Amino acid sequence: MAAEAPTTANEYILHHLTFLSNKEPRGIVDFSVIHWDTVFFSVALALLFGGSFYMAARTAKAGVPGKFQNFVELVVEFVDTQVKDSFHGTNKLLAPLALTIFCWVLLFNAMDILPVDLLPWAAHGVGIEHLKVVPTTDLNTTFAMALTVFVLIIYYSIKVKGLGGFAAELTLQPFVAKNIVLKILLIPVNLLLEIVPFLARPISLSLRLYGNLFAGEMIFLLLAALTLHGAQQLSGAGGWALLVAQFALALAWAIFHLLVITLQAFIFMVLTIVYLSMAQEHH
Repeated sequence: MAAEAPTTANEYILHHLTFLSNKEPRGIVDFSVIHWDTVFFSVALALLFGGSFYMAARTAKAGVPGKFQNFVELVVEFVDTQVKDSFHGTNKLLAPLALTIFCWVLLFNAMDILPVDLLPWAAHGVGIEHLKVVPTTDLNTTFAMALTVFVLIIYYSIKVKGLGGFAAELTLQPFVAKNIVLKILLIPVNLLLEIVPFLARPISLSLRLYGNLFAGEMIFLLLAALTLHGAQQLSGAGGWALLVAQFALALAWAIFHLLVITLQAFIFMVLTIVYLSMAQEHH
């Protein structure tokens, strides 16, 4: 049976921040927990992106293109320009990877523009108590994408430079010595200095995206909580003024948030290109 509706702003926000999970987590890290809402929307948006771009490619015309074909070509050209500007090697994976990251993350983020109660209300009607619709407000999503990029960084670093070359970049700089004994003594110092920014890449990549989208979601929830009790709050002129203020603030934040969600998708894509470019360059 579904739980009672939230009655306070705190309960309302906590309700909306709760994932649809298979079980309660035990401790901070519990790999047996599955957030079904994150999985569902991630797969659904992947199918939307892949299916729509596939159909655009299949129905592409050599003559006058349609509006959607124009849009797809614009996005592909935009991403391709970013890859060419930041990456100077040869890698057949990078451009499709950058396109996938940009479009997929942008679709994730765009879910935050939907009214916060719309899909959760529909889910509640079919007996689903909790539903979070923005996959990038789930730290598991952003870390999974960042770790995937991190694995590719290590893979291409070893593939291009060899295991010895990759290890040398982490141990023989920034302090360089000609004396072999001093060079060996400096290896632990160099490793410590290099490994920290190297490991910080997936952490910063994931937390930046998660933090910006989580903050945006919280602001929408706080604005929605202004008129949590509906008609009871709108009985007087003050209540209607509150409703107008809520609508104006939500509209203003939604317009600004459009910039945020686009910018965050762009940053995630560009940093991926830059990191993979650095992985294939000899320093």
